[in-house]
Amino acid sequence: MSFAIIETGGKQYKVSASKILEIEKLHAEVGKTIKFDKVLLLNDDKTTEIGSPNIDGAIVEAKLLKNVKDRTILVFHKRRRKHSRKKNGHRQQHSKIQITKILSKDGKVISEFNLAVKKVKSEDVKASAKRIKKESK
Repeated sequence: MSFAIIETGGKQYKVSASKILEIEKLHAEVGKTIKFDKVLLLNDDKTTEIGSPNIDGAIVEAKLLKNVKDRTILVFHKRRRKHSRKKNGHRQQHSKIQITKILSKDGKVISEFNLAVKKVKSEDVKASAKRIKKESK
């Protein structure tokens, strides 16, 4: 199974095709393709390539699924005997992405995830639910 290690938002992530990640918020529209060029390591089952610090030309492509907020973290400050209290809440913003392609430095596709949707005819899908008659009292 091929994978890559990328850096974004000051953190490093091990990614493979079709993997869904929650990373620091990206300023992009939902549904757009994002390219990560800070690839630190590439592995394609046969060889492993390590960058110093990055692999030039290697790209990881992902699709932005949605932007979400984390749960609220309460921050409470109190100064004793002064009747001074301060309560703040913080919600960190994240982006949920799905990795679609991993490309090597020469442009060769190492791993790819297709978002193909199979079309189904209405004749193939039949409901098996039966109607229930109401009993009168």
